[in-house]
Amino acid sequence: QASTSARSFQLDYEHNCFRKDGAPFRYISGSIHYARVPRPAWRDRLLKMYMSGLSAVQVYVPWNYHETLPGVYDFTGNRDVEAFLDLTAELGLLVILRPGPYICAEWEMGGLPAWLLWKPDITLRTSDPAYLAAVDSWLHILLPKIKPHLYQHGGNIISVQVENEYGSYYACDHGYLQHLLGSFRALLGSEVLLFTTDSTRVEELRCGTLQGLYATVDFGPGSNVTEAFGAQRRVEPKGPLVNSEYYTGWLDYWGEAHASTSAAWVARGLEDMLQLGASINMQYMFHGGTNFAYWSGADYKHQYKPVTTSYDYNAPLSEAGDPTEKLFAIRTVISKFQPLPVGPMPPATPKYAYGSVALQKYADLLDVLDVLCPSGPIQSQFPLTFEDLKQAHGFVVYHTQLPRDVPDPATLAAPPHSICDRGYVMLQKEYQGTLERDGQTTLNVTGKAGDTLDMLLENMGRISFGANTSDFKGLLGNLSLNSRPLSNWLIYPLAIDTAVQQGWPHAALPESSSGGRVGPAFYTGTFETPGISWDTFVKFPGWSKGLLWINGFNLGRYWTRRGPQQTLFVPGSVLHVGHPNNITVLELEGAPPTPRLLFLDRPLYNRTLGRST
Repeated sequence: QASTSARSFQLDYEHNCFRKDGAPFRYISGSIHYARVPRPAWRDRLLKMYMSGLSAVQVYVPWNYHETLPGVYDFTGNRDVEAFLDLTAELGLLVILRPGPYICAEWEMGGLPAWLLWKPDITLRTSDPAYLAAVDSWLHILLPKIKPHLYQHGGNIISVQVENEYGSYYACDHGYLQHLLGSFRALLGSEVLLFTTDSTRVEELRCGTLQGLYATVDFGPGSNVTEAFGAQRRVEPKGPLVNSEYYTGWLDYWGEAHASTSAAWVARGLEDMLQLGASINMQYMFHGGTNFAYWSGADYKHQYKPVTTSYDYNAPLSEAGDPTEKLFAIRTVISKFQPLPVGPMPPATPKYAYGSVALQKYADLLDVLDVLCPSGPIQSQFPLTFEDLKQAHGFVVYHTQLPRDVPDPATLAAPPHSICDRGYVMLQKEYQGTLERDGQTTLNVTGKAGDTLDMLLENMGRISFGANTSDFKGLLGNLSLNSRPLSNWLIYPLAIDTAVQQGWPHAALPESSSGGRVGPAFYTGTFETPGISWDTFVKFPGWSKGLLWINGFNLGRYWTRRGPQQTLFVPGSVLHVGHPNNITVLELEGAPPTPRLLFLDRPLYNRTLGRST
């Protein structure tokens, strides 16, 4: 057993490799995001990664998952990053840590906290003093927790990435990278290996790299491996070849087909790189998991593209942690280059189809604002954003009245780019339709002076990649009626999750709800498990779009009407055995005539708009 003082992990520029405790070393790694995997499943997923032949895992730390409000930190439960690191060490895995501060990861705002936008003119990911002050105070909390886990200190973190594909960001602010390098060195010491990751494009490598940070690249199975590593060699003429993100699959956007990447193609690219002696991390993803609650991000590619709740990614380990054909293909390739651990691959986790569960309507959302916004509304002449209201996620209701009689259809309109991201419109509490970012922004309405007009505004996740501007949420401009602005708003920031976590509406007396099936409303039901709490998948036959909670746990957004994802993953760890499981659904557009959910033993990922369910 080497003493701690002899432990080292270094670059060898002479022999173009890493050296671990002085011996040449190459890693084969895979990415897993602890925030997307329920804590009770961490061990299962990591063990399967170890048994696949991986020597390391690559791990992001999402800043906004831990610093939920300025100076308010959470490292408990699913957010206990040190417990996760301890588990990786116990299972014999090394760790490549990516603490950001920006991580992309298709995660809400790329891991940056929404509260940064409380200062509306802040320039993210630059040397803006307001941004750097927030980053520094966070790094002073996070990095001292990480330091004892570094390889040099007896832990298992062999390297730490600074920022994330910074070259793809417009700012190209080397002063910012220099500042981060100084902070990481001051807090983690001089010995830890710090690196960057960028695409193979010349411009991105120019903006994303910095003297003092080892430059690595990322590319997928379709690339010419020699050319791709040639790009790394232009910025790092010597040292190990490293692909920090080898794409084993791809993400899904709402309204587009489910992505898939062939196992043979992935395996071939992996073998080509291993033959060159490269170190590789399989990301995006080795195990993807799930964007529970409001954590999914969005890309901006000519338009706003929100990411699905499932983060299955067509990865070697499925959303539910099951080994796939792709995993075994990868393991076979790895076995040609290094011995595999002895023993069988742990099996797929057991699934159970709990069957059909009837729900009943509890109340229209507009009838329970007193519960969802206990502090009451905020009065404002004009609409306020989520950030003005200090609301990070979820929903806000904007309420006003028609200023005059509208006997003939008048155009209710929002200025371009001002609905962020979807607005459900009610007139006299009757659902009229939905306005959408980069989609429909007008509706025709009629009514009388004094009629109530409500818009429920949904935040679908802040942009994590592709935008050069901050992604504010809510109603960013003024609604107008036949071009005349509406004013005198009552604005209700909704704390739906707080209410549901406290047992509402199951612990409340039933509301005398209207029998209507359209517009935003809550539905409830219960089911018992037959003495087991196995993983399951829930399907929404005939439902449109909304959110699901079971036993107060927010399982994320469903969008049956748009697809491709048709089921939500329900980890067995959220279910009760021996007493009823409480289901709460917030349906936003329209429930089926007989509202029910269907629990299946397998997922459905690939049914898009226009296909029957």
